[in-house]
Amino acid sequence: MSLQAKALTAHLEQLRGCSLCPLMIGPVVTHHTVLSKIYLCGQAPGTYEGKFGKPFAWTAGKTLFRWIQRTGVDEELFRSRAYMGAVCRCFPGKNAKGGDRVPNLQEISNCSAWMKTEFELLKPELVIPVGRLAIELFLPKQKLTESVGSSFRKELFGITCDVIPLPHPSGASTWFKVEPGVSLLAKGLDLIKTHPSWLSTFPESAT
Repeated sequence: MSLQAKALTAHLEQLRGCSLCPLMIGPVVTHHTVLSKIYLCGQAPGTYEGKFGKPFAWTAGKTLFRWIQRTGVDEELFRSRAYMGAVCRCFPGKNAKGGDRVPNLQEISNCSAWMKTEFELLKPELVIPVGRLAIELFLPKQKLTESVGSSFRKELFGITCDVIPLPHPSGASTWFKVEPGVSLLAKGLDLIKTHPSWLSTFPESAT
């Protein structure tokens, strides 16, 4: 195992033991050790991700991986070669008005410290934020119509990279099912599948 892989493995062991946020519901859901230049950033795990021990393991994940399949990469291959992080790594719990609770600013800040370490270790070249909360972490105060379908050159945690957002694949969302969401999602996926880091990570997708 390389020094970089050892450092990432040690980081993940520490992350799994995190208990900084009293309102969050464990366990910590995180990826395994994958050294990748692609960093997919979700919002937070849902009810079932803790049970399965991996990000996007339930309904939203099925939709997300159908999108990724359109680039020529299936779920197993993606999970094996791309790193999957999130704005928050624990389930926030339910909102009294319905849906999942939105993490508060302190919770987001706490988890951002873990993300900073991942960026420093991996130095990602392509960052794919999925959903409004993840997009706003990197592209503050931008509407979905201004972010999805476009690529942004940004410096994140001291690392210069390309940010290509995707909408959240929640079953409760209709944004990506109607225009302009349908077209903007397609543009975003086209940008992802032609990105140099995507092609070098998944050369099979170019065939």
